[in-house]
Amino acid sequence: MKKTINYKVPKTSKTKRILKIIAGVIIFFTLPSLLFFGFLYHRYNEDLPVGTKGPEADVLATQMLEALNEEAYLNTDYLEWTFKGRHHYKWYKTDKTCEVYWDDMTVILDLENHHQSKVFAGQQEYNGIEKQDYIDKAKAYFNNDSFWLVAPYKVFDPGTERRLVTTEEGKDALLVTYTSGGTTPGDSYLWHFDETGKPKSYQMWVDILPIAGLEATWDNWITTESGALLPTSHKLLVLDLDMGEVKGLSLSQ
Repeated sequence: MKKTINYKVPKTSKTKRILKIIAGVIIFFTLPSLLFFGFLYHRYNEDLPVGTKGPEADVLATQMLEALNEEAYLNTDYLEWTFKGRHHYKWYKTDKTCEVYWDDMTVILDLENHHQSKVFAGQQEYNGIEKQDYIDKAKAYFNNDSFWLVAPYKVFDPGTERRLVTTEEGKDALLVTYTSGGTTPGDSYLWHFDETGKPKSYQMWVDILPIAGLEATWDNWITTESGALLPTSHKLLVLDLDMGEVKGLSLSQ
């Protein structure tokens, strides 16, 4: 009668096999991403253009504001929108407060005195140890998402620098750099315009993006009830950035 012999695979061999499988899975999922990123970087990455500061740049910025009816925007007391279907906003611009909603959280954000902001979990006011974290998150959401709504109206904000840039097509573009304020000071945006002087897109040199000079469109402008012009969508590469139902009201109306 033959004796059956069971051979045990050494633990080191099993470990090596598992590591090979893990490495294969990582390569399978990351290599296409790395190749895609490399393609995007080669295709879109650009150096920050050199522009000229001075009256000509300010004139171009003023023409953009006139095309957007800046006076109506300044007289707008209330703005409402939703960013990408995730973050919801009711901005009481005159009162300098904004209700920020996401998931089950609501922050009544005091835009001048952040420590006076209120946080709600569902319908219950929250004063736990993470209250300040929620306020900081709401502030960061607001800074980013409101910029996608009203950035053209911020070209003369304190701490901004404006430069006139001539594109390769020989057209005038406006380079705006935010030297202070916001969540990421130092970011720059190059505005491109349509034939009416209204923004049609901007290129971004921002810390949050690994590729410099990516271009996002400013599309589907509407005239709000207050008379201000605001965009309702953007496109960044293959991403659609929807602004939801955009509203703008003036209490004097």
